[in-house]
Amino acid sequence: MKNVQIWHNPRCSKSRQALALLDENGVEKDVVKYLEENPDKETIEKLLKMLGFTSARELMRTKEDIYKELNLKDETDESKLIDAMVEHPKLIERPIIIKGDKAIIARPPEKVTEFLKD
Repeated sequence: MKNVQIWHNPRCSKSRQALALLDENGVEKDVVKYLEENPDKETIEKLLKMLGFTSARELMRTKEDIYKELNLKDETDESKLIDAMVEHPKLIERPIIIKGDKAIIARPPEKVTEFLKD
């Protein structure tokens, strides 16, 4: 299987579990360490569409300290939410699995197996 990408944070147990499931299923993948390779605004906008999200907030880790520090809870401007993720990729929920033109947030990691069947 090709055309699979995982947005991975090696320090996250859920991300490591999702990566292991891809490996167990023999999936050829591109591993994107998004904390090192900060995605740009266009990439995040495209990802939101692939995920089927109507708000950038759905992709955000709202319990992160930086979310609170930036006072994003009351932010209604979608562009500013996306800009915050570009500037602080730690705000991006993980792990994300992309296959073709679809994507999922693999929480729980077992979602990966079902997603690969589609």
